[in-house]
Amino acid sequence: MNYLIVGAGNASRPVARLLNYLGHDVTVTDLKDLSEFKIEFQRSLIEMEKEGVNLDLANKEPSVEGFDAAYMPPTLPDSAPIAQQIKNSNLKVLTNEEFSQTVNDLIPVDIIGITGTMGKTTTTFITTSLFKQAGYNVWSCSSLVNNLVSEAIIDGIVKGKPQECDIAIFELPHGTIGLLDRLDIKIGLLTNIAEDHLSEFGGSLEKYQKRKLVLEAMSETFIANNSCRDIIENVRDNAIYYALDEDVDFKGTAGDKSLTIKSKDVEFTTPFHMMSYFFENSVAASAVALTYGVEKQDIIDALTVFKGLPAHMEDVGDYNGRKVILDSAFLYDGMKITLDYFKDESVVLFLDHFDTLSVRDKAEVGELVSGYDIKTVIASGFNEVTQEVEMEAANEILDAITNPEIEKVAVENIEIAACETFRYSEPGDIILHMGPLIAYDRLTTVEKIMRGLEEGSKKYE
Repeated sequence: MNYLIVGAGNASRPVARLLNYLGHDVTVTDLKDLSEFKIEFQRSLIEMEKEGVNLDLANKEPSVEGFDAAYMPPTLPDSAPIAQQIKNSNLKVLTNEEFSQTVNDLIPVDIIGITGTMGKTTTTFITTSLFKQAGYNVWSCSSLVNNLVSEAIIDGIVKGKPQECDIAIFELPHGTIGLLDRLDIKIGLLTNIAEDHLSEFGGSLEKYQKRKLVLEAMSETFIANNSCRDIIENVRDNAIYYALDEDVDFKGTAGDKSLTIKSKDVEFTTPFHMMSYFFENSVAASAVALTYGVEKQDIIDALTVFKGLPAHMEDVGDYNGRKVILDSAFLYDGMKITLDYFKDESVVLFLDHFDTLSVRDKAEVGELVSGYDIKTVIASGFNEVTQEVEMEAANEILDAITNPEIEKVAVENIEIAACETFRYSEPGDIILHMGPLIAYDRLTTVEKIMRGLEEGSKKYE
């Protein structure tokens, strides 16, 4: 079949790539030229073209002539000329539901799906570690590999991952759930729901919650953080709950370099050397593994050697006597946990732009930071999504810091921010990064930060 894929955005690219893989003739049309896309999206489009997808870019007047079927992303306005052409044609229109069912049919193994506002990447990583320790050949997809997990899943299908694995463990952000809402999930897990990404849902927390709960509807067994009980009980009466220090189905208790997990069927204590939010996420991962049938000894063995994951309280080394920590916390609760952990240290903090696809409360960030004895806060004004310098965003954070002991600095981008941390720090200090860009675009952001650190350590040695 000859498919017209409208747009080369986040929903359209995985659809186009999979249809091409399945043997259809696929053309992707977009108003923008290739050079107008972010570098990582350019790479994806170029790879698709090499695989046989026809790229019809910078076309201001696309036509439906010669096509049998079309796909339109949810973001395409009904008023768009191409949308009107498709509506008035006899083209078959591929829906997200049909696409999702096609993806599901190509994955013959059990799927574990993990969603939530915070902790889904960490929990996916830990869950994968537990199953690998138990001897499973795991196909794991998360934003650590590709911020757009839907693309990572399609990439895996194209490369034969479903035929090579025993189990699939997928992080499922709200965008991926929106595209792949017909997966058969063996065990679904909800880590939490907080007020983030609301700008993508018209400011409605209810709509955001509804999107997250699509996972519940897809799941044979559903596990949730006890903080979500009020929401879950309205739609499911057999959910399983986990929490730290609460009497629920899976209870976790953090000790001195240990973690105890207790359910009605099992109780064990494992050595555990991680910090902060890794405790609760490890309880969540253990709840999934135990529910699936993983032996407790495999969980103990995996958690005993667990060393964390990239950019989540990650120690990237010593620079001129300063320990540098990269953390992707960007919501209030996550940032507070990180700042509490370093409250007795001398800290220079550098922050990236807090708006990605979601617009966030920058003043709330400044107000939170103001409650800690931090030497200097350096805020970046570069928006990775718009690729523009927006110094007002950096200043909104800094203006909300009322602690007179904190020095405040606004700079143009995260690379400069990393570099300037050495101007305001001294040996023995902690240089701490926080912000959403590592989660949004890990490879590019970390690369920029590391360049800045290298430059700063030389410039201010």
